Amino acid sequence: MDISSFLASFVVPVNLCIALLVAGTALFILRQRKTGVLVAASGIAWVVFWSLPASSLWAGGKLEQLYPHALPQALPQTQAIVVLGGHTANGRHNWFQPYDADTAATRVNTAALLYENQRAPYIVLSGAALDGSLSEAEMMARILRSRGVPDDALILETQSLTTYENGVYTRRTLDQHDIQRVLLVTSALHMPRAMAVFRKQGISAVAAPAQPQIVVPADPAFSFWLPDMRTLSASRSIIKEYVALMVYWLRGWI
Repeated sequence: MDISSFLASFVVPVNLCIALLVAGTALFILRQRKTGVLVAASGIAWVVFWSLPASSLWAGGKLEQLYPHALPQALPQTQAIVVLGGHTANGRHNWFQPYDADTAATRVNTAALLYENQRAPYIVLSGAALDGSLSEAEMMARILRSRGVPDDALILETQSLTTYENGVYTRRTLDQHDIQRVLLVTSALHMPRAMAVFRKQGISAVAAPAQPQIVVPADPAFSFWLPDMRTLSASRSIIKEYVALMVYWLRGWI
């Protein structure tokens, strides 16, 4: 586990709440009652904050809106489409609604649409094997083949395990194929960090994010201020991005 993943896991609402409740209880037992109550209350407040749709819309929406989604026809033609492995909130169309495979906003589908609209002749798929022996790049390639993308249009990069490595190994792959300008595909939430990494690696990339997922659903019963377990669970992806941006900046990767 890299340092950004470790820190993100620590500040995940439920994890941090438990830690602060334990610390608060210990302080209370040690007769530091006011401090103990404040520490415990902070943990509960952290969970409540991230269980509110309004919090995710504010914090996550801020990142998603840095690189707005655009239709394929509105994007320039480049030499290749680069797709980063991974997914956000299981690729569901809207974070505040149940998963629906028919409306899932996946990165690979975004890349397929770009290819079908002739935005580039090649698709570079970046991602190593996270579990088992099949890499993320190969899993994405299988989906693209099923959509009619020929093998000779697919270039696989199967070494990268992190966004930083996506940038490093993709740069090497692009150099090997004499590709200078690309469309970069990832989730809207992940795009700010991905673009920063690619810029640092000297890659000329145009952001082509998947459709934003942290948006107000068309549901009259939706409430900005009603705590929701689905929202709380998905918030870890938002927290991970903010922690990763801080860690990547400190390490000079962006």
